[in-house]
Amino acid sequence: MSIPDPVAEDSTPLLPEHDEGYHKGLGSRQIQMIAIGGAIGTGLFLGAGSRLQMAGPSLALVYLVCGAFSFLIMRALGELVMYRPTCGSFVSYAREFLGEKAAFVAGWLSFLNWAMTGIVDITAVALYMHFWGTFASVPQWAFALMALCIVTALNMVGVKWFGEIEFWFSLIKIVALCLFLVVGSVILGVRVPVAGHQTGLHLIADNGGIFPHGLLPCLLLVQGVVFAYSGIELIGTAAGECADVRTVLPRSINSVIWRIGLFYVLSVVLLVNLLPWTAYHAGTSPFVTFFQALGVPGVDTVMNIVVLTAALSSLNSGLYSTGRVLRAMALGGAAPERLARLNSSSVPANGILLTVAVYLVGVMLNYVVPSQVFEIVLNMAALGIISTWAFILLSQIRLRRAVRGGRIPSAGFEMPGAPFTSWLTLGFLGCVIVLMALDYPNGTATVASAPAVGILLMLGWKYMNRDRRPAPPRIPVS
Repeated sequence: MSIPDPVAEDSTPLLPEHDEGYHKGLGSRQIQMIAIGGAIGTGLFLGAGSRLQMAGPSLALVYLVCGAFSFLIMRALGELVMYRPTCGSFVSYAREFLGEKAAFVAGWLSFLNWAMTGIVDITAVALYMHFWGTFASVPQWAFALMALCIVTALNMVGVKWFGEIEFWFSLIKIVALCLFLVVGSVILGVRVPVAGHQTGLHLIADNGGIFPHGLLPCLLLVQGVVFAYSGIELIGTAAGECADVRTVLPRSINSVIWRIGLFYVLSVVLLVNLLPWTAYHAGTSPFVTFFQALGVPGVDTVMNIVVLTAALSSLNSGLYSTGRVLRAMALGGAAPERLARLNSSSVPANGILLTVAVYLVGVMLNYVVPSQVFEIVLNMAALGIISTWAFILLSQIRLRRAVRGGRIPSAGFEMPGAPFTSWLTLGFLGCVIVLMALDYPNGTATVASAPAVGILLMLGWKYMNRDRRPAPPRIPVS
């Protein structure tokens, strides 16, 4: 049963129409895959190896806690989307419920996030391509440029192509994980030894227990694991171009929590019951380690294709998201007006091309300092991710306050436990920032750079408002 549209009950336009001109080209299967794919990336396929090495079996608990808070963020966003679906997503909601300055900060920090993430993604694609010896002589920057050209072309020809490509990218990741879950469960169930080790719970007890290095490494791991879920907010942007959002979105969001539990938590539980956690190492996918221990030929090639797909998926999503976010900002006066233009395929081409210009800097970095690109940009994305999630939660809090005050009708898809869970999740994000500051040197440098980012945003706000036009009216929620 679809949820009624609360906006339809009030014919007074509250904000600039951010979705005018877009095609409703995303279907149910594509939205569901975007929801799943946004929560599953290289953080699981590749990053789980180093995290198991650092925290052992307790990684499953960290994934569970971070996954639960990620689900609450998605539910907060879902409540906002069901109130008013828009491609402007959290930028549009920040403008309506928190004001123009909040929308300006939210939008540009999100752009910073995806811009830095995209540079990481094109670098990852280049590194993954060098896995095959055939391409060893091809420069890293050349693969980075090729990946950027292909994904840019797909984003420029229409939302249907984005949705279709993202569907297949996500499907490849899910099939790979399902294959591991089935094979691993069968081997554990029939107690087949792996690499000379008898499988079972004793592998955890015999290797230091759940917390082999103590509780502190587990806590410090939270600030790294939480970023494995970055991209979950993409479903809010995609909802603006979904043909039947009020039926599709609640089902898609609610299904994410058990998929997080299945793919992240159960995968780690299986891994540490199939081999000692000490068998997994940084730089090697734990899934590759397991299948190689079984003697399966070609598994490293298959897994390299999967992580290559995950990187291309993230790059694809970044271009899609930034184009729509920049257009929403331009329509509200927080970005240059030319970024609001759509091309003949109803795509915000100028916003996408601005992001591509930043990604080209990443191509140059792959040429100049190919071995340091990850360290240069990876942690800079963290501030954008945390701020985006925080603005979603703050907007949802103000929305719920307006609903309780009778100023707007309920969206019918309320965040469970709000406002307590909203404030609890904000507190969790605050703890993540503290843990980042303790992660010397990368995390510490990221947090220390926040004042500089704030100064740049303040200067940008003053520049954009030198000839300030009247702000669009918004719902009084205080």
